[in-house]
Amino acid sequence: MINENRVAKTAGFLMMVMIGSRILGYLRDIIIYSYFGQNRITDAYNAAFSIPDFLYMLLVGGALSSAFIPVFSGYIARQEEEEAWKVASIIFNAVMVLLLMGVLVGYILTPQLIELIVPGFEPEYKSMTILMTRIMFLQVIFMSMAGIAQGILHSFKHFKMPALGSLLYNVGIIAVGVVLVRRLGIVGFSIGVVVGSLINLAVQIPVLRKKGVRYSPLLHLRHPGVRRIFSLIIPILIGQSVIYLNLFVTQNLASGLDGGMIAALKLAERLMKLPIAVVGISMAVALFPNLTEYAAIGQMKRFHSSLLTTLNQVIFLSLPAAVGLAFMGKPLIRLMYQQGAFTAQATQATFVALAFYAVGVLPYSAIHVLSRAYYALEDTKTPVVISSISMLVNLFFSLLLIGPMGHGGLALAYSITGMFNAVVMLFFLRKKTGPLGGGALLKTVWKTAGASLGMALLLVLGNMLWPQVLDLNAKWNQAIVVVLGIALGLIAFMGLARLMGMKEEAMVRDLIWKKLKRNYG
Repeated sequence: MINENRVAKTAGFLMMVMIGSRILGYLRDIIIYSYFGQNRITDAYNAAFSIPDFLYMLLVGGALSSAFIPVFSGYIARQEEEEAWKVASIIFNAVMVLLLMGVLVGYILTPQLIELIVPGFEPEYKSMTILMTRIMFLQVIFMSMAGIAQGILHSFKHFKMPALGSLLYNVGIIAVGVVLVRRLGIVGFSIGVVVGSLINLAVQIPVLRKKGVRYSPLLHLRHPGVRRIFSLIIPILIGQSVIYLNLFVTQNLASGLDGGMIAALKLAERLMKLPIAVVGISMAVALFPNLTEYAAIGQMKRFHSSLLTTLNQVIFLSLPAAVGLAFMGKPLIRLMYQQGAFTAQATQATFVALAFYAVGVLPYSAIHVLSRAYYALEDTKTPVVISSISMLVNLFFSLLLIGPMGHGGLALAYSITGMFNAVVMLFFLRKKTGPLGGGALLKTVWKTAGASLGMALLLVLGNMLWPQVLDLNAKWNQAIVVVLGIALGLIAFMGLARLMGMKEEAMVRDLIWKKLKRNYG
């Protein structure tokens, strides 16, 4: 009997780790932007991630785990561990061969690829981007190994060490970057990325050994389990590629804008992805093994119930987070980043992007959950078709909006694309599996939107009053504005949700109460 509470508990744990990891990521960004500001130097650093990240997502990323976990878990559930480890070994070996080939080709062709991605960069900054990109190719090797280890551990429903690895990844970047920054400049942080990825891998190895990992130097690609994984993974890879092509389009267009706009978009995107990671990804990762098992044993009522409950929770948590980013974004950016070489103009540029990115928080959170539902049903083709169409939507709106809105138009285009993607995914999932409780979802949306509107009005009032009573040039006062704004906004939202009798509010309140009671009672 599957323990339904395990999903909530696991999601809660992953949320806390995600928050910790993101805080460390923001600390890393604070340090980098304090040293260098928001200009072509930080544009180059952000652009240098593009090709290595694309290669990682292409070969491992979310694609491999989404295809690997159902197959590997099936062998474990049938007590065929020998075959499970054989499949894992073959996949590992195949990925490593492809990875080394990809890194070699990418290293050689880096100048041409950078010219394609950021054609608007000046020659000296293109050279800087090329150097950091080549350094970061080493990160891909370690992150790919860590990604395979994570897929195995998630199959055993072990989430702690992969989550800890994500925390230590940022610790490595910060520590190495700070040590090397005076000697190597921003290149020191690219070396920190490599060290952080190695640490991420290292912490997972002891747990793999405890799980009885068995490695074999096999490359038997015709093994039934391997063929099954490949049949599932190819459509997912295409979908992941589409996501990165959207980002490449954004970077290509933004490289022709003023210096610092790529950095502003990237910084705003990272802030926007905090609630997506904490809510959408955490819940999707925790839900996926259960959805896979329900689908495998034909319990579609439990499949629908679990999916509907999770989507309602995603709506309840991500919508107010989006409103909070839109109305508290500027005070938050000012507190976190406006110091050293990061100016008030950089704060405003980042906030403009964040306000438009916030529109996409709910749909992109929902996409993570909905895609896992398709993968649990071993349908990886439908999300790919939808993502491919979404790429055209993103390109259309990016070209339409960049002229009148600049980098803000690129952020809005990304959010519009997310809304299109989520709605179409939900529509076709309903056609595939039957009614999903659309009426209940709409009811949750309207009630959550009402409570979020009340919160927004309070935040607007606060933003008008704070400058009258506080000197916002002082960091301490900036912190007061952010902390009180978030606290009062959260109280207002939860209070209004409780007045409307939302069961999601009761669930969150009970989880918080139980956590406090367990830790301090």
